[in-house]
Amino acid sequence: MAKRSLQASLTGIQQAKRAFALKGWTQENLAGEINLKTRQPIWRFFTGRPVDRYIFLEVCSVLELNWREIAIDPPAEFSDPGAIAAAQLLDIDVLVQQVRSQRRDKIQDQCGTLQLLDTSRLVGIDDIYIDVNILEEIASDRWLEIADLQSLTSKEFDRFGLGEVSQKQIAGTKAVETDSKLRVLGKPGSGKTTFLQHLAIQCDRGEFAANRVPIFITLRDFADELVEADDFSLLNYIQAEFLTSEISTPSVLETLLRQGRVLLLLDGLDEVLDRDRNVVLKEIRRFSEKYQKNLFVATCRTTAKTFKLRGFRDVEIAPFTQDQIAAFALKWFAAFTQTNPQDELERSVQFIQKLDLPENFQFRQLAVTPLFLHLACWVFHRQEKFPTKRAEFYKQCLDLLLVKWDEARGIQRDRVYREFLLPQKLRLLSQIAAVTFEQGDYFFKQRAIERHISNYIRDLPNASTQPEELQLDSEVVLKAIELQHGLLAERARGIFSFSYLAFQEYFTARKIVASHNLQALEQALERLVSHITEPRWREIFLLTAAMLRSADSLVQLMKQQIDALVAQDPYLQEFLTWASQKSLVLPQPSLAATRAFYLALTQTPHLAPHFALSCTLDQGMFLDVALDNLMLECAIDSSSDFAHAHALSNALSNALAIVLDVGLHQSLQQLKDQLPDPQQDRERFQAWWSTHHLAWVERLRAAIALHRNIQHHWHFSPQQQQTLQRYYDANQLLIDCLNSNCEVTVAVRQEIEAALLLPQKELEEREWQKF
Repeated sequence: MAKRSLQASLTGIQQAKRAFALKGWTQENLAGEINLKTRQPIWRFFTGRPVDRYIFLEVCSVLELNWREIAIDPPAEFSDPGAIAAAQLLDIDVLVQQVRSQRRDKIQDQCGTLQLLDTSRLVGIDDIYIDVNILEEIASDRWLEIADLQSLTSKEFDRFGLGEVSQKQIAGTKAVETDSKLRVLGKPGSGKTTFLQHLAIQCDRGEFAANRVPIFITLRDFADELVEADDFSLLNYIQAEFLTSEISTPSVLETLLRQGRVLLLLDGLDEVLDRDRNVVLKEIRRFSEKYQKNLFVATCRTTAKTFKLRGFRDVEIAPFTQDQIAAFALKWFAAFTQTNPQDELERSVQFIQKLDLPENFQFRQLAVTPLFLHLACWVFHRQEKFPTKRAEFYKQCLDLLLVKWDEARGIQRDRVYREFLLPQKLRLLSQIAAVTFEQGDYFFKQRAIERHISNYIRDLPNASTQPEELQLDSEVVLKAIELQHGLLAERARGIFSFSYLAFQEYFTARKIVASHNLQALEQALERLVSHITEPRWREIFLLTAAMLRSADSLVQLMKQQIDALVAQDPYLQEFLTWASQKSLVLPQPSLAATRAFYLALTQTPHLAPHFALSCTLDQGMFLDVALDNLMLECAIDSSSDFAHAHALSNALSNALAIVLDVGLHQSLQQLKDQLPDPQQDRERFQAWWSTHHLAWVERLRAAIALHRNIQHHWHFSPQQQQTLQRYYDANQLLIDCLNSNCEVTVAVRQEIEAALLLPQKELEEREWQKF
């Protein structure tokens, strides 16, 4: 059996001293390099005295010496794995496989499963993980003005310049392979920790960084060692962790590190308390510089990027693409519904189809991170649809960010604004959102938002009124909101916005609804309805209506404001009177639906009109739509285009299929009989059309005018056309609010629907009849 100690020969000592002199170290420096608490073993080595075998080997390794040439009577082989690893570096690949095998249970326990919020079931990481993409440019590092930011993003933002900016993306694993020291930034719930866990599992399987040993460290747990450990270092922490896998020989870890065979994954730099952060950063820097041949990946929230790690390159996790959302949904429904594969596929397809509908745009805007996408899947799974009241979904999202996200992971953050209870945080965010949204500001400078925070703090009990203290407090609060909750995000240096437009809109609506008394609420609602013709306020109206305990006052104020848009124009009043009379003559199920149809029809002569409002009010408004589409096809020279000729024939057939009036049906059938079939004889149709189409179209127009009276010609000025469009859109918004499951009494709902789109004279008569 090989002896337990080794000693240097006289010639070996001379070689070692020369190598030591070239390093320029002291014996204390050398002791520190091999993690010794004292320099006594180093002194013994250089004086030719016996030293522990692994220390002898480590000294030779650090000095880049062949230990066999230095030692007296070097043994032919060693019996324990630690000594074999240190002595036979050519067998490092064998050591990597051995250590990975011994630590497999540990890595699986740390990284193999996830417990998603609001669920009790553990999910295997392979069952839910989707490969993430990396943004190589950090948006908040750019030096831009607000105008620059708005112009950069005007085409790429989904809604009013507030989507995600298109940036170059690469696969997450490729980024790790490219840079040996990487810090991955991301919003709360963007998948930073899961990305590291995935890397650890893949490395353990040899499918990523196959020649390395994965080591996963939660940095807040490492920071706890500051209080308990006498000798705080990453090396000691990892060595203690190795002991749990029965790897007790220190030289094993040292050999792996010196040979660059470790993938070190450091999770949650932002979760380390302020009091410990500098020490932890210093130790990571020291360790990564000493063992720089290894791969290092750390994670941190984007807003904590100021905690610099020297030598690490910063990248950011990108929002999910459409393909990633679909892939996540497929895995999610397979993991949580546990039905047969066909049902799981169908449910995920339904989820994506409904998520892509225009009415669910706000859900899709949020569902670009794993956290909110999981919540969207969970809500859809329980209800088989997306909730009509989006405010409830936003409330759940904010509950995750403000409370549950850190609680579920056992994170205790510095209470930098400890006097702020949850209701106070909500009021502050609502104040910031309402003021900035009212001003039309989606981006705002840091100083501006700090002034809003200062104004809020000034009104708190026992708050300081000193400007310097208020300024410092506002800076601390802004950074706390940004770091802890991710609700405010730095888009460029010194320029902030809400992380999602949906949250700015939600908090703005919440500010209105949370008015402290009835009088204040009425005033807030009056201010709101003054924006009824501004498209960017649409979501505020819908959210406010859904959040109010009673939306009666809001919808009544909306109705009054809408009617006032056209009240002072005699010609528009004449038009509304005609539409009202038309609705009385025709046997329609809904008078309001008929009025809406004629409003849409007259706004867009010679174009296919948008009948959203009339169809919202009544799904039976198809005949006049079909007839108008028929007239549209007649306006096109069908003889020159076979496709248009075919479309004309189809349009006439569609109108015949639904017309109930006997006289109109007979007239349309006679006209269809005169029209040659373009599919049977294209040349005959073209010849007939060139000769007879003017007279034929005129007879069609006369038949429709006789039986349906929809070809009334109105001539509006450009200003009147704009007013009518605003009037139409505002009525559509009013109906959308009524249909949003808001709390409106039956009497108010019926009164508004009955008075929809009526001229001022008839509105006054309805009011008079109430008395």
